[in-house]
Amino acid sequence: MRPRTLFVCQNCGYDTPKWLGRCPSCGQWQTLVEETRVEKKVGKRNHPAASPPVMLKDLVIAEQPRSSSGIPELDRVLGGGLVKGMFLLIGGEPGIGKSTLTLQICNAMSGKGEKVLYVSGEESTHQLKLRAKRLGADVGTSYVLAETELESILDSVDKLAPTLLVVDSIQTMYKSSLSSAPGSVGQVRECAADLLRLAKGTGLTTLLVGHVTKFGSIAGPKTLEHMVDTVLYFEGERFQQYRILRAVKNRFGATNEIGVFEMTDAGLREVPNPSEFFLSGRIEMNSGSVVVPTIEGSRPLLVEIQALATPTYYALPQRVANGFDTRRLAMLLCVLDRRAGVATGSQDVFLNIAGGLKVEEPAADLGIIAAVASSIRNKPGPTDVVFCGEVGLGGEVRSVSQIAGRVNEAQRLGFRRAIVPKRNAAERVKGIEIVGVDAIRAALETAEIL
Repeated sequence: MRPRTLFVCQNCGYDTPKWLGRCPSCGQWQTLVEETRVEKKVGKRNHPAASPPVMLKDLVIAEQPRSSSGIPELDRVLGGGLVKGMFLLIGGEPGIGKSTLTLQICNAMSGKGEKVLYVSGEESTHQLKLRAKRLGADVGTSYVLAETELESILDSVDKLAPTLLVVDSIQTMYKSSLSSAPGSVGQVRECAADLLRLAKGTGLTTLLVGHVTKFGSIAGPKTLEHMVDTVLYFEGERFQQYRILRAVKNRFGATNEIGVFEMTDAGLREVPNPSEFFLSGRIEMNSGSVVVPTIEGSRPLLVEIQALATPTYYALPQRVANGFDTRRLAMLLCVLDRRAGVATGSQDVFLNIAGGLKVEEPAADLGIIAAVASSIRNKPGPTDVVFCGEVGLGGEVRSVSQIAGRVNEAQRLGFRRAIVPKRNAAERVKGIEIVGVDAIRAALETAEIL
């Protein structure tokens, strides 16, 4: 068994026998790193499978009891709490709050008498103690281990028998039987596979922390994301105080659920009313500002859409969006120009979703068109109105789902009118007027923007 030298892409896992400047698979530059592998000969199987096949109709569905993490916002994102044997990955940029959140989870779980093991490959035990003391998490039954060798970690798990294992972070772990460096695709894949077998074989709830690479994805994304049960991403600017925790994969609950947190000196604090947070600081009677009710997972949220249009000084006008798809913005601007007569070809348009939230659903189309038209015409819209509806290329306003939840959230925060698609106008909510429109021109005229 002679060792082979391969060059492996640290972004997608593609391997090649020779070094390349650019990965042929993902197209990224300078990501191929040399690794040494030993090919093992696979002989003929002489033993039966560990477990025989079972008919699907004979399987019995076992109840999956959930254990609260002690953080209600996190429980909401997870779909009700932690599940025994769950293999969970938390990703985000450095400094966003991943280690803070995991230490707070350990504190909450140990406060209920659960035995927790926190494995840190980046901080010493002294540093962990200082951070835990600052967060008020230095009590309970939490054990800490500053170790990066996977075999030593597995031995500690066997001796301690915890109910929750936290590995911070998976990029620092390594197996001594592999010659590649910690953080490489091979090490990340093999270490995660061993931890997965441990979690599923013993029912140990395991939480991995994964750093986001310079390309904006968790290191070894295709290696890790298909292995774990749940993937949570931390969003937001690390120099701002608010953080958004989003579930992008969840085998035990809904995806795209979000939890909103505020970073304080004492750790992450839950934001119980996210709609009020996203609308805080809004200036009334300001052109280019519109409120849209969106749906994140099962939760209705009100967000402020800000647009700024100025005459362009370039041959091609700029289209810049923060928190929204730039290509869809360009499409909506063409629809606004052609179907409503609001000229956008000579305007630089800048769009911002206040609060750092990323809006992907098409129900925000009508609000974006209203915000841009308000900025171009320099006419503020009514302050007590929300806009909701998908916009087609013909300028029509199409129906959206869960209109009752959206309108109820708007009414709860004091809005008195909702401009929605005509097909959704049959819904009635006490305390708020629902106006149905079938085209963007009618919507802008109703809001007195045109």
